[in-house]
Amino acid sequence: MNTGSDVILERMMALHPKIIDLTLDRVWKLLDALGNPQDKLPPVIHIAGTNGKGSTLAMFRAGIEGAGLKAHAYTSPHLARFHERIRLAGELISEPHLTEVLNECYDANNGDTITYFEITTVAGLLAMSRTPADYTLLEVGLGGRLDATNVINKPALTVITPVSFDHPQFLGDTVAKIASEKAGIIKRGVPLVLSGQPEDAAEVIEAKAASLGAPLIAQGQHWHVSEERGRLVYQDETGLLDLPPPSLMGAHQFQNAGAALAGLRHLGLPESSYEAAVTRATWPARMQKLAQGPLIDAAPEAELWLDGGHNAACGATLAESLTRLPKRPTYMICGMLNTKDIAGYLAPVVPHIKALHAVSIPGEANTLPAETTAAAATEAGMSAHAADSVMSALHDILRDAPQARILICGSLYLAGHILREHS
Repeated sequence: MNTGSDVILERMMALHPKIIDLTLDRVWKLLDALGNPQDKLPPVIHIAGTNGKGSTLAMFRAGIEGAGLKAHAYTSPHLARFHERIRLAGELISEPHLTEVLNECYDANNGDTITYFEITTVAGLLAMSRTPADYTLLEVGLGGRLDATNVINKPALTVITPVSFDHPQFLGDTVAKIASEKAGIIKRGVPLVLSGQPEDAAEVIEAKAASLGAPLIAQGQHWHVSEERGRLVYQDETGLLDLPPPSLMGAHQFQNAGAALAGLRHLGLPESSYEAAVTRATWPARMQKLAQGPLIDAAPEAELWLDGGHNAACGATLAESLTRLPKRPTYMICGMLNTKDIAGYLAPVVPHIKALHAVSIPGEANTLPAETTAAAATEAGMSAHAADSVMSALHDILRDAPQARILICGSLYLAGHILREHS
């Protein structure tokens, strides 16, 4: 059933320009009409990057809360409900509050053309400006330089997680060009926490930081993180931390944890924040083990996991995560968008998967047809089949392997469908 916020969000879609042109002009105009709420936020930690920014934000939040403090968080996209995008002092925004700020932004925009992400980002900033908290965690949507979140004049800290090839139609056709867009969040004199990067990305980002006098806190130079005997070891100029492994699965999460720890230490948060950042972070659809719902009921002996990664780097991290689990026949139920590099995504996982069952993403116009995904998987060297739905694919797998490990993956849109309908 549609709620008040659903209705206003649909109205906002009608304001969307026919072609997305990355610009901040529409955002600045609306912010000004609302009294510039972006200038009234608690200290901002602004996070960009291709991979890991959501997980890093989750670890920052867990660390801040572990210190007894409160944090706002703005993230995208949402998986099940829009409310997930806006967290106020630790709690998801309420339906009445969301409806109120969305209506206020819609009215202030006065029918002008504006993208869905732009106007909803402004709504998030407005809500966060009116609620007390100690920090604001702000995740970039696309790129950085012209992203709707890039309106904070003086954040407390900027963070750039690993950059890789993604969204070339908007950000450029080389990693260096993409890195230049991400580096747009760097502000004069504001410290930058920088995760390990490809060489061409690092050069661009470090040059931008130097030109703006932004102190660099870079992995491999100013801080180091590693996995040793199953634990996380972090070191910087102030000392060494020996911590439990991250609650989020995968080798890449050690790097994300390192970036969060570097930031928390720079901000002067107490030791209680460090272990909390590593062990208390949660982030749905990042190798999330499903525990309830119709899919679990249909497969009581199986092990079901959900992951929303959708590019080549995500495929590599997914493959690595699978090596951390006990050996078990592993199957994929995969649905992807037609804008993604399916071959790049699948290549790393091929050795770990017994068979792939392809689905079209329900209700998504830009889905790859199940048959196309299955054909790409076959081309990659996998045993592949097309199915009408996730439940149908599940039944197909269970007929052969009732105790299988089943990974539902390929898209955040598919993950959102699973979380809405099956958990």
